[in-house]
Amino acid sequence: MHVCCALCCVGRSVTFETRVDAVDKSQASEIQTEADNSNVSERPHSDKRRLHVCSVCDKRFAWRGRLDEHRKCHTGENVCLCTQCERGFSSRTELMRHMNIHTDKYKCVECGKCCQSSSDLAVHRRSHSGEKPFECTVCSKRFTQSGHLERHSRIHSGEKPYKCHVCDRAFSQSSNLYTHMRVHTGEKLHECSLCDKSFSDSSNLQRHKRLVHSTSRPYDCRYCGKRFKIHTELKCHVRIHSYAKPYSCRHCSEGFKHYVQLKTHLLKSHSEGAWFTCDICQKKFCRSGHLKQHVQRHGAVKPYVCSECPKRFCTAGELRQHHPVHSEYKQFSCGLCDRLYKRKVTVKKHFKKCAVEHGVTYVQL
Repeated sequence: MHVCCALCCVGRSVTFETRVDAVDKSQASEIQTEADNSNVSERPHSDKRRLHVCSVCDKRFAWRGRLDEHRKCHTGENVCLCTQCERGFSSRTELMRHMNIHTDKYKCVECGKCCQSSSDLAVHRRSHSGEKPFECTVCSKRFTQSGHLERHSRIHSGEKPYKCHVCDRAFSQSSNLYTHMRVHTGEKLHECSLCDKSFSDSSNLQRHKRLVHSTSRPYDCRYCGKRFKIHTELKCHVRIHSYAKPYSCRHCSEGFKHYVQLKTHLLKSHSEGAWFTCDICQKKFCRSGHLKQHVQRHGAVKPYVCSECPKRFCTAGELRQHHPVHSEYKQFSCGLCDRLYKRKVTVKKHFKKCAVEHGVTYVQL
């Protein structure tokens, strides 16, 4: 059997041929199932057969050629271009897979979305059916894909298999390592249009705009009415009311509300990880960002300037706390009488008095 495909690569058109010979009946049956069966199941892979390891992100491959193709994602080398959307790919295999989204070969009958493969389509259909077959054994959270469950499980275990070969910092996801590598190269491609700050990742740029330049707070806490700019902040805040502790120590099973608390615990109690030490005063921090902010205070560096007055601040958080001075916006509300306040400390004082008036027992969280 011969399969001929024409692809458009950078600067030239390439026609290549793939030959499939001597396929026995069992192999042919498996190939047909992969292409035609909509109920494709996900099978776990064993690393024992994946002998070729990427030196950048530690991803493993069974074939040397696949590793060579993978390395191009770290260098940014795009060899093949899609003739439909001009998106670039590091290999012909990736381009062939991508081309399926421009056809109706793997099209969802519910929403019309075109997928790259039958397995992708099977996973996509779960977004319509609500099916989440993969359940976390620690917190019972469910997922549509086994890979998402595996990634989530590292939150509980603290496992970080992707290590930077420059500074030995480790990550739970390969994408985070890929973004981190730009710290060493100094590459910051994403510039803020409202200030002169630039970022190595587009998601960090969007986060910066919402936190620093936007006044919108669309996320409300249903327990106390506090408002937030991003959903992540609300998600962390709600744990105050629910007492949820999703981050567990794998050594002693102690639970924590926030990941930074788990990381600090691992450092102090189990000597796992590395401290970030200030060269000036020897103070130790569990996060590099906290050390960076601390060092700025030694040098009296205040890069965050208020747009309404000349006052400057060391951190974006301090600038955000200062903003209410120039605004009538009141982001904090009392959960008993709905009165609004500019500052958290003010609403807490009010709530104590309001709780007595309403006969509610006030508990300091």
